Amino acid sequence: MELKCTPQRKFLAYLGQVQFCALAAIIILSLSGCAAPQNESTFVRQKTDLRYVKKVAVLPFTNNTSDKFAAQRIRDITTTQILSMGIFDVVDEGVVDSALREMAIGKDKPMDTPILKRLGQRLGVQAFIDGTVNDIGTNKSGPFSYPEVSLTLKLVDSESAEILWQSSAHRNGYSVWERLFDLDPQDSFQLALILTRDMLATIPK
Repeated sequence: MELKCTPQRKFLAYLGQVQFCALAAIIILSLSGCAAPQNESTFVRQKTDLRYVKKVAVLPFTNNTSDKFAAQRIRDITTTQILSMGIFDVVDEGVVDSALREMAIGKDKPMDTPILKRLGQRLGVQAFIDGTVNDIGTNKSGPFSYPEVSLTLKLVDSESAEILWQSSAHRNGYSVWERLFDLDPQDSFQLALILTRDMLATIPK
């Protein structure tokens, strides 16, 4: 016996679709609320037009982690992101490191205003990007593990040594979806790419 598609059946089918969509939306919103918080704090010096900054030098980063290569990796990622996002032109890191050696500026030696000014003139930059890797590693939640990265980046004027912009941020690769569907989480490199991009995007241009 053939069932006829009556208006009542059409309405019930439509109602079922609406209920399914509503349930799916509730689940998505609930899972979004379960995501771990992503923290960020940003400073921008008031009444400063950063459009005068055309070229920067990315200084060696400070490493506060047990990963001895973390600072160089994040420095490289930051340089790549600045260039790919078209924020500033960037002096090659090898040229920067060579100038630091020739000027006898050690990695852990604080740089005062006269030193920054001379280095800026030598490299032909209006500002420096400096950074600190505060934390990088893997956290575990039961059998599930995910990466975490915490960074501080700042833009420093090469003439006055004033901090023009600074951002401190933390990201982790925790994902409810990945846990539910047994997907591979992001690694620390992917997470660092996302984090540096988000932080640099807060530089006003």
